[in-house]
Amino acid sequence: MSADTASPELRNRFKQGLGAPICLTWEVTYGCNLACAHCLSSSGKRDPRELSTDECKRLIDELARMRVFYVNVGGGEPLVRRDFLDLVDYAVQRRVGVKFSTNGALITPQAAARIAATDYLDVQISIDGATPETNDPVRGVGSYAMARRGMDRLAEAGFGPFKISVVMTRHNIPELDALEAIAREYGAQLRITRLRPSGRGASVWDELHPTAAQQRELYDWLITRPEVLTGDSFFHLSALGEPLPGLNLCGAGRVVCLVDPIGDVYACPFVLHDEFLAGNVRGPGGFEHVWRESELFAELREPQSAGACASCGLYDKCQGGCMAAKFFTGMPLDGPDPECVLGHGERELVKVAAGDRPVVAVGHSKRLRV
Repeated sequence: MSADTASPELRNRFKQGLGAPICLTWEVTYGCNLACAHCLSSSGKRDPRELSTDECKRLIDELARMRVFYVNVGGGEPLVRRDFLDLVDYAVQRRVGVKFSTNGALITPQAAARIAATDYLDVQISIDGATPETNDPVRGVGSYAMARRGMDRLAEAGFGPFKISVVMTRHNIPELDALEAIAREYGAQLRITRLRPSGRGASVWDELHPTAAQQRELYDWLITRPEVLTGDSFFHLSALGEPLPGLNLCGAGRVVCLVDPIGDVYACPFVLHDEFLAGNVRGPGGFEHVWRESELFAELREPQSAGACASCGLYDKCQGGCMAAKFFTGMPLDGPDPECVLGHGERELVKVAAGDRPVVAVGHSKRLRV
């Protein structure tokens, strides 16, 4: 979405689902040279069932036919795949824009030059703190220096503006201004996202998610900076006052979805769990059949009940919050967001036993020292 807040009419249209996703998130590999504590996909080791180069190209052809605007590529670390930049070139040739997230470690001068020479390509480098002291405990020893080296190489190659992506935690909320300054230093754009209790993030969410006071601090900071991107991560904060820029709704299965490295299609990037698995691109009809015929997606596109939030006068602003945050903390999907700004979620969380939280698959994790 643009920086303008979506109108109620547009939001209602999006709730019903579109003929193709506005943005498709595609994790091309689970392989990664890091082992971030909050990794949504518990990445580390490559899966031998990964889509082949030819299968990836067929998926790109499908997305081009469906007129998908762009794909948001992640992982794992996309550059672990030796064919990745070739796949980027193929997508661009088919007029499918690509944005990919990287930890920056594998951006060599040669890779930076190739990236800089490519049109319709957006790159975001991930850090989770303005200093190594804040970043490295989450992303791995030495990871901050590697990310900054990757930024330097992109800048030296003339690529820009790239994006700097940060997952907000209670440790880096105090560094918002410093993170903004780093982005300004590179002429980059700052993008911040919400910590979800998904993947390995499930085991650190209680420890790392921002406090209620920090949620207010973050909202006040964002409301004065419409140029800072959020990927609609914080629509639950809109209950604090003026809506934040964006759709301000959960787009799972309606305008977004995720394709994982083996071709499984999930409702959104934050719910990698069998309950939200809609199909596989290797099946009959490919991705298009999953998007348009999946029973799960059809159900998500039905009018949703406000449930326990029906009596709250702020539901129209926050839309009940994030489905993934509720699911992985053991909350009912029609209940309040665990980070509800009115405290309803926090009060409900104390009723959830630890054993009631869904089990998160961690089969791709591996122990690493950077």
